[in-house]
Amino acid sequence: MASRMTDQITFTPKSIAVVLGTRPEIVKLAHFIRMLGDAARVIHTGQHYDPNLSETFFREMELPPPDLFLQVGGTSRGHQIGEGVKALDAHFAEDTPRVVVVQGDTNAVTAGALAANARNIFLCHIEGGLRSHDRAMPEEHNRVITDHLSDLSCAPTEVSVDNLLREGIAPDRIALTGNTIVEAVQHLMPSPQERAQILTKYELTAGKYALSTFHRPENVDNRDRFAAILHELATLSIPVLLPLHPRSVATASAFGLDELLARIRIEKPIGYREFLALEAESAVMVSDSGGIAEEASIVKRPVVVVRNSTERPEVMGTFATRVSAGPAIGAEARRLIEEGWLHLEDIPTPYGDGTASQRSLEALADRL
Repeated sequence: MASRMTDQITFTPKSIAVVLGTRPEIVKLAHFIRMLGDAARVIHTGQHYDPNLSETFFREMELPPPDLFLQVGGTSRGHQIGEGVKALDAHFAEDTPRVVVVQGDTNAVTAGALAANARNIFLCHIEGGLRSHDRAMPEEHNRVITDHLSDLSCAPTEVSVDNLLREGIAPDRIALTGNTIVEAVQHLMPSPQERAQILTKYELTAGKYALSTFHRPENVDNRDRFAAILHELATLSIPVLLPLHPRSVATASAFGLDELLARIRIEKPIGYREFLALEAESAVMVSDSGGIAEEASIVKRPVVVVRNSTERPEVMGTFATRVSAGPAIGAEARRLIEEGWLHLEDIPTPYGDGTASQRSLEALADRL
């Protein structure tokens, strides 16, 4: 039986291959996958292979397990992409989907894009057009490659549309859709009562703590930068909760930074719904995550972005401020704590109205 998607088109079961590999992709594609229904064929490359970053998120997003798990994680970028393309090509040769959908800028995205292109399968890129203009970022190369191979790039903002047009991508290959992160946050944000329970669990007081995450190699694999980040977090006047991957904890320990870790509330990676609750009740966030910069505009909390560059300029100067690792982190965090967040309540998120998945499906149906 065919799955009805829109008034324009129907898709047969398992005809839309959704290739993903990391926690953010699961979050941002969850509603899109739910809307596809039995037309979705979810393929997990295994880039994030830790259960806390994969299996847990499928359950939390109310999704069934992936149809196919490739297990190419835990290796170098080149190996992940190469093995991903090899495995996907073999799968697509045996059972060719009508469409391949990828999201964002991960190694899984590039593998999915190359495999679709090699088999001449229609490629749809959700969250296309983001650009940091920083060639040192592997993610930037993944974005550019995927957008130029895509038959449809679903751009979240006008800035993203302009990036694609400047690179010579034809307008009929671009759709302005908004960002699926808005509907993810709206769907999964715990109620005020549940948020209060979560704060109790972590022994925190609403509006009286900082929430932090760090995972980018430019920060956690560089001793001086990692030390500077931890030092600045440790000197804030309010408690700092820092969910940190065990690999990063081990790296910090190898760098001799255990004393700094001891001055911060270190936690293992936290489930997405709990993390949203902690975002929504924080005084300030400090992170190198692009996703958190987006979420800040939805939960209306300020974030200090510790990055050399950013592909999300839309939130800079309102919800987010970008700084380099060092004293600027603490100075900016203290300024934002003092300033508060009430002035952010009336600023709309630049990422749309929570209909990005529907708009992306409509754009896909229109192109097909």
